Amino acid sequence: MAATKSAPNAHRRSMEARRAILDAAITLISERGYANVTIEAIAASAGVGKTTIYRWWSSKGDLALEAINDRVGEAIDFPDTGDISADLRRQLLEVARLLDGEIGVLFRGIVAEAQSTPTVGAALLDTIIEPRTRACEARLAKAVDDGQLRPDVATRMMVELIYAPLYYRLLFKTDPARPRDIALLLDYTLSGLRPVPATD
Repeated sequence: MAATKSAPNAHRRSMEARRAILDAAITLISERGYANVTIEAIAASAGVGKTTIYRWWSSKGDLALEAINDRVGEAIDFPDTGDISADLRRQLLEVARLLDGEIGVLFRGIVAEAQSTPTVGAALLDTIIEPRTRACEARLAKAVDDGQLRPDVATRMMVELIYAPLYYRLLFKTDPARPRDIALLLDYTLSGLRPVPATD
């Protein structure tokens, strides 16, 4: 009986440790900056040994990527109300809100590391960028089928046109990603992506 009871307790402790590590990574990196935080510091803050972290993640980059995905969850999934403009505006505003806080510090740190560490760059694409790009493409393709967007522009190019201004502001800090500006940038972009009425 004792052995039967210990298994769920061990599993719970393992999940609690994992939760503590992810939370510690977000907190420390957002406070100190990505480059200034070590695995040792995260382990100490989470109350675990360094080997516990390396049991689940091979590097700080892998840990940070999972922390981002864990915290973001379904928050930036694409809604489908039937109005592509309203759906994109809602999703863009949520992305901007997340990247303007703790998650943004992690994201910028990962993007910076990805420039010199190919494995981190590949993991960033595989776990963050590509899944959400495909989800956006699927929503845009439906809008094309509904006649709300031009059929002659590849959906992947649409994604680049829609998101480039937001990430330009967030990554380079050129201007704040204000809700009003995001709405305007999206309207300007969609003006070029909407179907052109046929002329006689």
